[in-house]
Amino acid sequence: MTSLCFRFLFLTLSILAVTVAAHNITDILKDFPEYSQFNSYLTQTKLDDEINSRTTITVLVLSNGIMSDLVAKHPLSVVKNELSLHVLLDYYDPQKLHKISKGTTLTTTLYQTTGNAPGNLGFVNITDLQGGKVGFGSAAPGSKLDSSYTKSVKQIPYNISLLEINAPIVAPGILTAPAPSPSDANMTALLEKAGCKTFAGLLVTSGVIKTYESAMAKGLTVFAPSDEAFKAPGVPDLSKLTNAEVVALLQYHALNGYNPKGSLKTTKDPISTLATNGAGKFDLTVTTAGDEVTLHTGVGPSRVADTVLDSTPLVIFTVDSVLLPTELFGKAPSPAPVAEPVTSPSPAPTVAAPSPVPVTADAPSPLAASPPAPPTDTSGESPADSPDGSENSTAQNAAVHVNAPAFFAVVVTVVCSVLLS
Repeated sequence: MTSLCFRFLFLTLSILAVTVAAHNITDILKDFPEYSQFNSYLTQTKLDDEINSRTTITVLVLSNGIMSDLVAKHPLSVVKNELSLHVLLDYYDPQKLHKISKGTTLTTTLYQTTGNAPGNLGFVNITDLQGGKVGFGSAAPGSKLDSSYTKSVKQIPYNISLLEINAPIVAPGILTAPAPSPSDANMTALLEKAGCKTFAGLLVTSGVIKTYESAMAKGLTVFAPSDEAFKAPGVPDLSKLTNAEVVALLQYHALNGYNPKGSLKTTKDPISTLATNGAGKFDLTVTTAGDEVTLHTGVGPSRVADTVLDSTPLVIFTVDSVLLPTELFGKAPSPAPVAEPVTSPSPAPTVAAPSPVPVTADAPSPLAASPPAPPTDTSGESPADSPDGSENSTAQNAAVHVNAPAFFAVVVTVVCSVLLS
């Protein structure tokens, strides 16, 4: 009965994992034309991919009039930084806003995850003001609560919440700092500073740097191996490659188009690289675990380590390993199967065998095995809070969400009790 209970528990959890689906911020905002510009710029900056890759998030949206003023004064890279400050990595609905402990709290934003936010610059201060108002402002010292909560737009408890605020949240330096220009970026200098001198040198000597630079205008994503990656065991001797092979290898480390980390996390199909052509696929596949992104070539994996530059439409990452395409280096060998031990029959003796020693009844048999220990029941619970949703919650969701942990915990508990009784 106990084993049957564990099987049921496993199946239940499997169903739960499959049933819970991700939200889609673009589809949700399509139903609200008053935020069409905000939605458009989430797509242009690829912030929509980052939002969709996270399970718990709050988006502070701006109306078209406010967005028009913002985008008229700033380039796309600055708009991206500003909007990333409007994406909170926690769930806040109207009820939670007015029940903040001690009336004020600091919450992490998407901007904090970029690595470009020193100190508290990537945090937002949320304060429940008198008269039922809620203010938002930068967590940087001396910042004011210049933005206020206006209304609830949409909630999918407890995955995503959309709240309207009346003004952009302004953090020091985000709107006033000059935006880096990808077309003027010295890529080799950036790579050398990031510890990728070997890769930068190969780009220059092979001439592939010109291919990279010509692709920048329409968007480019670069995966730069660190100097240590070229010294790792298993990396082939590049001096033995032909010029064409070196060019293909370096082109394999870049993608057409702007693909920040959030876009990579939502990628499911193989990705074409600059080396992709009719003669070979030269593609990559991507897996994710939380915020960690790993690239797979067929020869070996490589973790996306750090972001050197993320300035639309150019993004440069460092990677832990040199990306080795199967088209040049073949597939990774499969691990050899472990052979089962084979007992060969003893050859027939040529001389008379001695009489066997009688075994007494009290002597334990050497083949006797201890009975297996009974499995330990370690089932757990995941209680979930269930405050009432707003009037525009689950009935009209643009993405499926199942708030199921509490329900399944009850089902599992009841069924296990019946089976074990």
